[in-house]
Amino acid sequence: MRKIKLNKQERWIEDHLGEFVPVGKEEYKEIVESLERRKKDAVLNIRLNSYDLETIKQKARKLGLKYQSFISEVLHHVAEA
Repeated sequence: MRKIKLNKQERWIEDHLGEFVPVGKEEYKEIVESLERRKKDAVLNIRLNSYDLETIKQKARKLGLKYQSFISEVLHHVAEA
C-alpha cells in the first residue's frame, strides 16, 4: 500500500478530526456567505519600496503566511474598518 504524504494543513485537519462538530443550516449558510465574500476575484498591481516589501515578508513569515496572503488580509481589515 502506498503511503500518502500530507502537507502541514492536511495533517492538522487529520489530527483534529474529532474536534469538529456538525452545524445547523443557518450557521452553514453564514459560513458559505462568509467564504464567498472572501473569494479573491480581482488582481492588484502596486509598487512599493523594497524595504517595506521585505518587512512585510518578514512579518508574514513569522505568522506562517505567504506574504501576498498577508497583504490581502491587511487590506481586507482596512476595507472592513
